[in-house]
Amino acid sequence: MSENISPQDATLLIVEDEPKIARLMADYLESNNFTATIIANGNDVMPWLTQHVPALVLLDVMLPGKNGITLCREIRQQWPNLPIIMVTAKVEEVDRLLGLELGADDYICKPFSPREVVARVKAVLRRSQAVAQTDQDAPKITKQAPVTLDEDGWQALAHGHDIGLTAVEFQLLRVMMKSPGRIFSREQLMDHMYRDNRIVSERTVDSHIKKLRKKIHEALPELEIIRSVYGVGYKYQPEG
Repeated sequence: MSENISPQDATLLIVEDEPKIARLMADYLESNNFTATIIANGNDVMPWLTQHVPALVLLDVMLPGKNGITLCREIRQQWPNLPIIMVTAKVEEVDRLLGLELGADDYICKPFSPREVVARVKAVLRRSQAVAQTDQDAPKITKQAPVTLDEDGWQALAHGHDIGLTAVEFQLLRVMMKSPGRIFSREQLMDHMYRDNRIVSERTVDSHIKKLRKKIHEALPELEIIRSVYGVGYKYQPEG
């Protein structure tokens, strides 16, 4: 699900149980040359995805059947590269939606402008295509002892075993591993991870780092390869 996609051949999945909102999003996206499929019940999403290949999923949080939180987690497990934009009426959910727990690519808060939906969809698709192109240009297996990145499978391996990173944690680790020893500020990490100028707090990056370090420590308790540099940021230091 990482092929380069233009609006002319991009099918988007809208998971929304309010018919007027779903139709409004679909109409605006279709007027911008996208194709939109609407699903109103969360229980129907995973079966549909096993039969179709959308370019992106617009996923409401509150749904009948499976809710959007559960669905985002299940989609990430099976299709880690499939872009997901969460739609929520709860601003306090934003940190969770952006990846502290789930790894969504972006979010939209209700009420929203349909033009904002189109703009965010295009931005997320551009970013996902840029990542896909980078993956094509880079070696498929990047070896950086003691951790190995399997970029095809979006896995970080320690002694050959998957550490179990979310998509956002994997991207964060990949950015730092490509420049061992370089200190990245929180702002720089946000720029690498979110290229559509979204507003993300520094606390979000700290939370990602905390969970990333915990998972690495569980796999490699003898090493500390993600270092904090007080007042500056973080770096990947594989030795010493």
